[in-house]
Amino acid sequence: MSKDEKEKKHKKDKPKKSGLKVEATAPAPPDSPATGVATYADGAPLDRVNFLEAKLILKPDRFTSVEVFRDFGKIVQKIAKKTGVSFIADPSTSRRPEIREITFGDTPEFRLYNNAFILRRRVSYVDGFPVGDPEIVFKFRHPDEKKAAEFDVRPNIAGKYRVKFKAEVLPLKEEVGGYRVLYSHNCEFGVSQMHDADKTSMKTLTKVFPGLSVIKKDDNEHIELVNEGIVEEVLLPLGQLDFGKGMVAKCDISLWRTRGEHKQLVGEFAFQFQFSHREEVADKQKKLALQFYVSLQNAVADWLALGVTKTAMVYRLKGNPPQSHE
Repeated sequence: MSKDEKEKKHKKDKPKKSGLKVEATAPAPPDSPATGVATYADGAPLDRVNFLEAKLILKPDRFTSVEVFRDFGKIVQKIAKKTGVSFIADPSTSRRPEIREITFGDTPEFRLYNNAFILRRRVSYVDGFPVGDPEIVFKFRHPDEKKAAEFDVRPNIAGKYRVKFKAEVLPLKEEVGGYRVLYSHNCEFGVSQMHDADKTSMKTLTKVFPGLSVIKKDDNEHIELVNEGIVEEVLLPLGQLDFGKGMVAKCDISLWRTRGEHKQLVGEFAFQFQFSHREEVADKQKKLALQFYVSLQNAVADWLALGVTKTAMVYRLKGNPPQSHE
């Protein structure tokens, strides 16, 4: 092959710029190759991403009534139609929002959060009364997929638990029109599945989650309620987004506010779908999902709170936010 022919081939093979803004330091999007055949200490293969969750963090001041939730849903429906995404309304949208109580546990100096760990408890309420088993969620969240996958979140308990490995898509930190990715390696279980008496001691937590031993100082220390904050989550299901080929995502909108003072912290729109293997999700549907996500950002630019997450807002309740990998 001549020099001219080689140069022509190189130009032809060179990928075209899509115009989509992606954080320069962000990892590859959720359709990147699997991390390999590495295993955990017991020989189990590393968990692979099996959820894609896209989020828009919203300024809380607009949320003055449930009608605002529904108005946002109308915008979602409009952008879905514009981008060729089917939207199936949820009957619950016309009903009362769901109410849940959320608390976070950490050391006084936020040692968990500063090392990319999140420990959360969530309680659902119906007609003002708690129902079901309070849910414990332990997360290791990191922008590096390999690091997130390598941390074993499986709990050392006799009860049942569920592991979720999510690729969380968020807007860029400083501008509208693109995305960045955080990888959230989660473990969820009902509090009744954890039989230890002292559930707030680091001795217990490092027994249940051995990986936390790297940040433990001594067996006598305890975690406490982060910033003494109890969050009340007001959530309204909006419907389902159908991107085709079986790629259907539930979407909802929510508001976080402090219990008691009802200080509004942050809102969020999110949609999420599950898959067994990335290969199940066709390129066309992934591109359509990103197109919808970016188009919605542009449509609601005035609503967006860039550079934050819901968890970060709780940790900032008393000022001076801790360092994190978010």
